[in-house]
Amino acid sequence: VQLQASGGGLVQAGGSLRLSCAASGRTFSVYNMGWFRQAPGKEREFVASIPIAWNSRSTYYADSVKGRFTVSRDNAKNTIYLQMSSASPEDTAVYYCAAALSYRSSYYSPRDYDYWGQGTQVTVSS
Repeated sequence: VQLQASGGGLVQAGGSLRLSCAASGRTFSVYNMGWFRQAPGKEREFVASIPIAWNSRSTYYADSVKGRFTVSRDNAKNTIYLQMSSASPEDTAVYYCAAALSYRSSYYSPRDYDYWGQGTQVTVSS
């Protein structure tokens, strides 16, 4: 499975940005996909996740982004999105998308995922 993240850039505080992650290859084997982010000097942290293998509306968010970010999918395009709204400087990080190839009870840890995209930089100016 190959993942290509895009859509990062510079946005002012309070603004919006939409990230995309296109999957290719053995996409039929993907159970779940997620977004993570990593700021300089910090560990990679969970942002949001969405199921792929079953028709569920169960999306999950980190508390820090709940109510501001929305994860969605377009199965026909093998693409997931992260709509960022009300951005704050604390959201500045490299954002990564990831794919999990097996069922797990949760998908909050980087260890739950098998494939990663290359990352896209998001910078929020104050």
